[in-house]
Amino acid sequence: MARTPKTVTWYMATPADGILEHSRRAGVPVSLADAVGQVIDHPAPCRTKWYDETAFSYFRMVNRVGEVLEDTGIWPVTWPIRLWIVEPVGDTGNWSQRHYPYRLLAHQIRVSEETDAWPVLGAGGREVLDVIEREIPERAPGWAADWDADPEGMRDRRWNWHLCGGRNSGSRMWVESVVSATARDRRESAAQRWNQRLAGDTADKVLAASGASPQAVTYARARAVDLATAAQHQARFDAYVLDTLRGVDLDNPVPAAA
Repeated sequence: MARTPKTVTWYMATPADGILEHSRRAGVPVSLADAVGQVIDHPAPCRTKWYDETAFSYFRMVNRVGEVLEDTGIWPVTWPIRLWIVEPVGDTGNWSQRHYPYRLLAHQIRVSEETDAWPVLGAGGREVLDVIEREIPERAPGWAADWDADPEGMRDRRWNWHLCGGRNSGSRMWVESVVSATARDRRESAAQRWNQRLAGDTADKVLAASGASPQAVTYARARAVDLATAAQHQARFDAYVLDTLRGVDLDNPVPAAA
C-alpha cells in the first residue's frame, strides 16, 4: 500500500501588528494580517535565486515552529508575537538542504491562517509564558535580596553550583551543554534564545527601581533565564537536570557543619 505523503506545515512570524519586519525595514511593508486567504507576491524579489541581494530578497518560512523566530529581523526581542501558517506558491529554494532542511524560500506565499503563538517558544511554550509573566516577577526580588544579603557567600555558592553541582542537582555548566544540544536536536534553538532573552529582560524590568546592586540584578537575571529554560524542556528531562536549572541548591543550601 502506498503511503500518503505527510502534510508539511510552513510558518512565519511577525510582531503584533502582523507586518513582516524585514519588509518594513526595506520600505515595502507586507502585512500578513491583511492578507489571510490571499496570495502575496514579493514586492522586491531577488533576481538571482536564492541570493541575498537585499535584507528582504524573498519570503522566509520554516516547517519547525521552534525555529520560526530565527532571522525574522524582529529586534529587540518582544512579546507578543503572531504566528502564521502559510503555503509557498511557485518556485521555492533553500540556502542549503543539508544545513537548513527545515527552511524554505519563496517569492509567492498564500497566507492560510493565524494560529496560537506559544509554540514559537518551544514544546513547553505555555509553561515558559507562565514563568515569564508570573514566576519571575514574583521571585526576582527575592533572588536579588539573597545576593545583596551575602554577596561573598552567594558568589561562592554560585561558583560551586556552576562547576560541581550539589546534593540534589548536577553542575550548571554540564546542564547548559545538555539543554543546548537538545534544543538543536529538537529544532528549538531560536525558541530557547528568545525565551532566555524574554526572561532576563523581565527580571531587569522588575528590579529596575528596586535599589538592588548591579551584581544582584545580574544574578537574578541568570536565575530567570535558567527558570525559563527549565520550563521549555520540562517534559524532556528528569528532576536532576531540571532542578539544576531551577537552582534548588542555591535556594536551599546544605547547612554548614558545626
